[in-house]
Order: sequence, then structure tokens, then C-alpha cells
Amino acid sequence: MADSEPSYIDYEAFLDPSFSPSSFANTLVTSTNNPSDTPLDLSTPLSRVLFDIQEIDTHIHTLTTKSALPLLTHTRDQTDAGQRVLEAVEGQVSALREGYKRLEKDVLERWESAEEVRGAAERSWATVRLARAVGRCLVLGRQLEGQMMELTGRPWGAGGAGNGSSSGTEDHRALVRASNTLLMLRRMFITTDDGEEGYGLDRVKVIRTLKSELVTPAENTVKARAAQIINRFSLSSLAMDANGVGSGAGGGGSGTQLQSSEASTFAQAEDAKSRITSAIIALYLLSPTPKSSILASEFQPELLLATLKGYIHTSLTSSLASLSRSLSMLPSLDRTLHETSAKCQNITALESLLQSIKPPIHPFLSYNTPTLPIDSDVTATSAFHPSVKTKNNLLQPLLQSLDTSSLPSYFWRSLASSLTNRTQDIVSRGGVSARTLRSSRERLREQLRECVLRGSQLPSNTVSRLGGSTGSSMVVGNWEREAAVMVSAVVGVLGR
Repeated sequence: MADSEPSYIDYEAFLDPSFSPSSFANTLVTSTNNPSDTPLDLSTPLSRVLFDIQEIDTHIHTLTTKSALPLLTHTRDQTDAGQRVLEAVEGQVSALREGYKRLEKDVLERWESAEEVRGAAERSWATVRLARAVGRCLVLGRQLEGQMMELTGRPWGAGGAGNGSSSGTEDHRALVRASNTLLMLRRMFITTDDGEEGYGLDRVKVIRTLKSELVTPAENTVKARAAQIINRFSLSSLAMDANGVGSGAGGGGSGTQLQSSEASTFAQAEDAKSRITSAIIALYLLSPTPKSSILASEFQPELLLATLKGYIHTSLTSSLASLSRSLSMLPSLDRTLHETSAKCQNITALESLLQSIKPPIHPFLSYNTPTLPIDSDVTATSAFHPSVKTKNNLLQPLLQSLDTSSLPSYFWRSLASSLTNRTQDIVSRGGVSARTLRSSRERLREQLRECVLRGSQLPSNTVSRLGGSTGSSMVVGNWEREAAVMVSAVVGVLGR
């Protein structure tokens, strides 16, 4: 329209998107005034602006008057089109609402019901799983109670103590069976991951009662009984004195009686060996294990090692005390040396026995090859698995813990290191005891040497019964160094 009707107004400047009113006004003022004049004449630019506005208003009025009918027609068409679109959209929205209601009824409500059922099923499954775990613990508890009755020979009552009189013979093999049962219960009790069998047992009162009144006392009893068996271990329980057996069948004894006595003594020796073996395996199984699984070759049975080291330490302490007294009273020295050599023979026999015992399969340890599950009725002989790659025997951890290559050597060297100070005390006090020791120096040398050589070897029948050959297979010269250490600890002090 601006092209059809000429006008002096620059419509292009007003329609430009970058139009600036301040720039336009400044240009209009400077074009109608002299910038050097102090008073500016604003009436001329203001009149021009008002005239332009009036012109534009007139032009707009003229255009709208001429184009009123097309504008109204266009507006009506747009309104009708919008109404048709609105009607179509409202129909789609109505259909969408109906579909959502149908979906909510058919899917959402059913999903909510299904979700409620799923939650109830999960809770029911957790209850069933927990009840199954509780039942398994109770069965293991009843099994443990029976095994403790076999072990103690009397009923195992409430509170974990044997009640009543003895109802039968004690079965030491129950030590291993009870230890395996305790390991199964320990595995149930230490479960912390949701989804495992024993998860949540600590929240069940009957399980807490079972643990406090049966499992813990039973475990303490098994440990105490096994430690007691080890502490009472001696060579006399394994040896079979052929002369003693034969003397009973002297002049008129029959061969049948002799064979019966030999068989009885052999059975007693085998029972003693089986008893100490069961105690050792029980302490190995019940030794504390780390929470994370470790290799069997890296496992240190602390409970077993502490008991064995306590046994050796007790022998050392008693031998040192006896020798210290006998050095002050030489008439009793010969008997004391025989007792000391007997204590060392006990340690030598223990070394041979440990060398013949292989580590049992432990359910908490990791092996290079798959292991069989531990069953509650596993015996001391069936607890071993020949394909497992681990330490060869139970002697190796003890030697490693004591930092020695032989238990008899450790016994004599430890005894000699402590005996030196005791001998120095006797010599420093002087008197009859010191003079007697100096005068009997050569006899002391020979007696101490014989004591060491005698205590470091085992009788051949005992070695064969233990299943090892640690002591008797070694020549006498192999213990000369230990004998020299013992002689130096006593006679060496006398010569200073």
C-alpha cells in the first residue's frame, strides 16, 4: 500500500527491526537546528513528529476502512478453523481420557493388586526361608547335643552342661563330628548377606537361646576336652612294653593269654593315637578363621598352635624346675634326667604324630581343587581329601610358628638357654652344691649327653605305631650338637 500511494514518510526506516527511537530523534533534532546554538528549537522537530504520527494514523485508518471486509472475512475464517481444530482436539482428548480410565482400570489397579501380592509372596518366602534355617539350626543343635553326649558319656542337658551320671563310654571320635557340626552352625550364624540361608537368624529368640545355652558351651567343652587330651599326651600311652606283657605269661602262662594281652595293649595304643589325632583335628577345625576366604596353605590354626606350644612350654618349665633342683642335690639328678628325657620323648612322639596327620578339609578355606562338602558324620579318616593341594602335614605350621626345624632341637636349645642362668646362680652362691658340681663335671657331661640322645629318639615299636620315623631314623650323631649345647649350658659354666 505504501507503494501505491506516494508519501514523504520513510516507512522503511520505521519498519526496520533495528529502528532506534533515540537515534531517530537525535537525527531529527540535529537536522533542524544548528548544534552551536545555545537554545535549541524543538518545536520544529516536534511538529514534524506529530505530523508524521498523524499521517501514519490517517494512513492506517484509510487502509483499515478500505480492507475491513477482507479482514473480517479472514478473521471469521481463522475463528471457524480454530473452532474445528478445537472440536477435533476435544474429541481426541475425550478418547484419550476414556483410554486412560480403561488403562487405569485394566492395568494400574491390577498392577497394584499384583504388587501387593508380590510383596506378600516375598515376605512369605522370607518367612519360609528363615523358618527353614531355624529348623536346620535346631536339627544341628539336636545333632550336636547327641554328639556331646557321645563325647562326655552323659546326657547333655539345658545350659550346655552334662547332667546326671555317666550313661556310657566316652567316644573321642565325637570331637571331630562335633567340630564339623559347630562349623556348620557357625556358618549359619555369621551370614550377613540377604538371600543367604542363615540371614536374619540373630533376630529369632530360639536361635539366640540355642547359641547361648548349647552351641557356645559345647564349643568351649570341645576345645577344653581336646586341649586336655593334648596336654595329657605321653609316650607311655602309645608304647607297648613287650617285656611287661610277656612277664605275665612266664612259667605256666599259655600262648593264648599272651596273644590276648598283646592284642589288648595294641588296641589301647591305637585308641590313644586315635584320641590325640581327633583332638588335634578338632582344634584345627575350630581355630578362628578370617571373615574373607583364604587359601588353605596360608591358614594358621591359632587354637591348635597355642595348645601345642602350651604343651611344649609346660614340659620345658617343669624340666627346668626339676633340673634346677637336682643340680643343687646331685643324688636326684639321675632320676630327673630320665624324667627330662621322657618329656623330650613325648615331644618327639608328638612331632612324629603331627608329621603323619594331614590337614582336614575346612569349609571356610579356599582350595585349588573343588572340595567335598563337610558332612556331620565325617570321621577323622574320611575328613581327608588326597587331591587337595595344601600343607603336607600339621607339623609344618608348628615348626614355622616356633621358627625351628625340629621340636626336640627346640626343646633342648630352649632348656639350655634357661639352664645356663640357673647353673650360674648355683655356682655364684658357692657352698657344697657348687663344689659337688665342679667335682662331678665329667660325670655330668656324660649324663647330660646320654639324656639328650635318649630323649631325642623313640622306640622302634612306637615309631611304627605313630606312622612316622622322625626320631629313630636319624643317627645318633645328628643330636650331638644339641647334646653339646646342653653340656655347655651346665659344664661350660662350671669351667669358667
